[in-house]
Amino acid sequence: MALSSESYAALLGRAVKVTLKCGVFQGVLQHVNPDRRSLLLRAVKNLETGRSSPGIKVFFAPEIVTVELLDEPDSGKGTTVLSECTSSVERNKQVDTGPAGCGSGSSPVPLESQLRASSNLKCSLSEKKEEENVEYTVIDSFQEKIGPAVLHLKQQCVVSIAGEGVNLCRYGKLSWLEIASKSRIFLFDIFLLGPQAFKNGLQMLLEDKNILKVMHDCRWISDCLFHQYGVLLCNVFDTQVADALQFSVETGGFLPHRVCTLQECLMQHLKIPSKWAAIMNCRQQMASENPDIWFLRPFPPSLLKALALEAMHLLLLHSSLMENLMSDLTAIVHGYLNTYRSGSGGHLCSTKPTCMELPKELRQLLDIQTLRKERAIRNYKMNKDGLLIRPTPMEFKKRNDPQEDENYGDDVDHSPTNKVVSHLASFYNRGVLCQEKLEKSK
Repeated sequence: MALSSESYAALLGRAVKVTLKCGVFQGVLQHVNPDRRSLLLRAVKNLETGRSSPGIKVFFAPEIVTVELLDEPDSGKGTTVLSECTSSVERNKQVDTGPAGCGSGSSPVPLESQLRASSNLKCSLSEKKEEENVEYTVIDSFQEKIGPAVLHLKQQCVVSIAGEGVNLCRYGKLSWLEIASKSRIFLFDIFLLGPQAFKNGLQMLLEDKNILKVMHDCRWISDCLFHQYGVLLCNVFDTQVADALQFSVETGGFLPHRVCTLQECLMQHLKIPSKWAAIMNCRQQMASENPDIWFLRPFPPSLLKALALEAMHLLLLHSSLMENLMSDLTAIVHGYLNTYRSGSGGHLCSTKPTCMELPKELRQLLDIQTLRKERAIRNYKMNKDGLLIRPTPMEFKKRNDPQEDENYGDDVDHSPTNKVVSHLASFYNRGVLCQEKLEKSK
């Protein structure tokens, strides 16, 4: 009978002695994974040599002889529970994790870094008492979890994907993979699941050409997934690329001197609530100060919420960027619809339906592009490479707040072109008036 998570959850953080076929080790129980048939210990010490190993060590069940609870020497309860757990992981044959090793390492995290990360997290988020609930599911085992999650995601047309770890590329380490649909958010613990997670459905999902994957700056995780797990990502909508393209459209063809982070895109395009932005910024700051925090287990719930928020907002950002990028098309099609039906119809007899001459509605795009270029030159500085210097989020906020900075006039528009449809509509209206005046003058 497999040991339930509740049975061993109470033992996490307790000092244990693990006797292997090849040695005896002591450490603090960090995690028990029945599906991978392994125990994770931190602050491990080899009792035979006296040497200590900082970070986390993985002990696989085939090599484990006994597990004893050290902080309760007079009680046999802890030893019994851990022995049951050891037997449970030994009997679990669902997943082949490869050759077993004696205390093989897996992205060591110094104990000092873990304690500092946990302390910083509690201090940083202690004042955020009214955070909105975000529902998510953590996938950290294969039994009864990963299958339904992958099945649900395979039925979607669009999902968002984000990854967290240290130096995410072929030389780095992936710890978390966040995947969200419109109704569900799944957080895959790759650190615990290992490469087998991709063989259990994730690779098929990520390589599915019929599912659009929304990501932000997919270059790094694409390199990591391909070279470490053999996963070839395809059909990706990159919000960083879309944001740069949107900037080029609203400035008449200019390019920005830099790309935006996900947090910057969320602030500019979604105007996310300040408390959600604070959670994500706090997470970003903590990860910068201590990258090993992604391998902390058990993982802090507040950081899990931050991961879920990132995956959720990626889908919303995709919708916003698509609406902005399609706004010119929407406006022009609106003009097309009214080209003939709003007029008198007298000239339709002499107009051939098969005429392929470029219509005036499309010719006006040149004028619109010129106006946007002129506005961009007024509103932005340009570097030596001819790229527009894009303001930081703080500078962006100051420019749009006259009380913060009086050096910018009220007539300067620095906001994203979310109202481009109305601008184009007014432009078309001016064109119709000019055309009517021209006909009257004749």
